[in-house]
Amino acid sequence: MGAIEGRWRQSLTRRRALQGLAAFLSGSSLLHSQQDPFRDHSRVPALNELLTSFDFEPVFFAKEPRAIYDYTSYGAESEFTLRRNRRAFDWVELVPRGVVDVSSVNAATEILGTKMAFPIMCSPTSGHALLHPDGEAGTHKGATAASNTPMIVSNAASLPIDKVAAAAAGPLWFQLYPREDLDASREILERAQAAGCQAVAMTVDQQAAFYERPLHDRHLGGSLSPSVSVAAGRTGRGRGRIPPPRNPYRVPEYRLWYSWKYVDQIRPFLKVPLLAKGILTAEDARLCIEHGMNGIIVSNHGGRSMDYGPSTLETLPEIIDAVQGRIPVLIDGGFRRGSDILKALALGAKAVCLGRTIRWGLGAYGAPGVQRVLEILQTELVLAMAATGRPTLDSIDRNLVRTNFV
Repeated sequence: MGAIEGRWRQSLTRRRALQGLAAFLSGSSLLHSQQDPFRDHSRVPALNELLTSFDFEPVFFAKEPRAIYDYTSYGAESEFTLRRNRRAFDWVELVPRGVVDVSSVNAATEILGTKMAFPIMCSPTSGHALLHPDGEAGTHKGATAASNTPMIVSNAASLPIDKVAAAAAGPLWFQLYPREDLDASREILERAQAAGCQAVAMTVDQQAAFYERPLHDRHLGGSLSPSVSVAAGRTGRGRGRIPPPRNPYRVPEYRLWYSWKYVDQIRPFLKVPLLAKGILTAEDARLCIEHGMNGIIVSNHGGRSMDYGPSTLETLPEIIDAVQGRIPVLIDGGFRRGSDILKALALGAKAVCLGRTIRWGLGAYGAPGVQRVLEILQTELVLAMAATGRPTLDSIDRNLVRTNFV
């Protein structure tokens, strides 16, 4: 073989050249046909292909802008608490019973007058219109389609509470951020009760002032611009964006004033039960009872309240012991499987609230996505109850679990 033939054999083929040209064109910043430039394809799976709640997150990631994904996903500062919420489930083992008739499993319950087919609720999270055009109305439709799952509507919702309530017939609760202006508090609470909300969960923890993930992703579209902000998703509220803090430490002043006096001040405005959301200690649980709260939601704001805090699952037992059954205790924070829910029920929770998983379902598929993710978790809970020999909620107790919290 001569030199010319040798060079020809090692030269670029037409196929390689066309592949290179195609790769060059597909990588152009002017080409917007790709859903996700960080993946080799952008096919969205059919809804029935998703088998666990974890399957919804990559679809949500692929379909939403990076800034919206980050807003849903991040935790406070280094995200230690966010990670600990999930890690805590590895420290709780399920201990099954044998020779138990589990041919029929019943997970129905009633909490503060709200009946539910499963001890599962939708946590209050803000700005659903940024995830899907239907906003909280779509979430409510999906939750109602999933065995009338109750939804707690956020005080920072995209849609007014009456529009959310009109979207479906399922039960609603309302989440309240305290306002120093009592007239504003009265107006908010009266509007929520007029819309049919059966309970009010008042947030009592302090949300973190800083999140590092948007800073890390700032060159990948990870920062919410002024035109695409969470406040922009709050249509019909007339509230505007929260002003930046006046102090140099990024600490927002609008929540630092919380006190038990406020609970006494808003009591006359309420005709429905009042719960405290954000309790993490036995001491605060006892104070809730002393101040007449009707229930507690053990929560660290999904790991967004304080960095290096405890997970909600590991604080649950001490709160249950302090309450001693006098008021119902609910919990949120990191729940992704039916077995996770069963572990919380075994440690004493009356119900579990889901936040990010609901947002994944809504952002990925709208109301059908919310319905699907809830039905997956409901089914997993029933299977976990059957596998551990617990056919009813009354049969679930601490003997079901072995804990080794680190």
